[in-house]
Amino acid sequence: QVQLVESGGGLVQAGGSLRLSCAASGSIFSFNDMGWYRQAPGKQREWVARMANSGTTNYVDSVKGRFTISGDSANNTVYLQMNSLKPEDTAVYYCNARRYQFATYRNYWGQGTQVTVSS
Repeated sequence: QVQLVESGGGLVQAGGSLRLSCAASGSIFSFNDMGWYRQAPGKQREWVARMANSGTTNYVDSVKGRFTISGDSANNTVYLQMNSLKPEDTAVYYCNARRYQFATYRNYWGQGTQVTVSS
């Protein structure tokens, strides 16, 4: 059973920083990639960042240059460093892991962590 546990959310003023953590129950290399999504009130869940197990990273345009995704294989943890936060970054942030099995991707999700950015 795959478990993803997020932590690190909180309340921060605009311009501040937070680091989110996602601890996986097994090796992060057992997944094809891991990433972060977010969902603001009244909006659909939005992809934010992804890191393939090759180390390649991708970001949604709105966070490029401000957010950085990274992994720590020794601790089976993926991080999202968020700098220069803006009120529009306010959302519940979810960790996601994907594993390619039987010709399709299987998705795993964490429970989410709230990030609130005040103006």
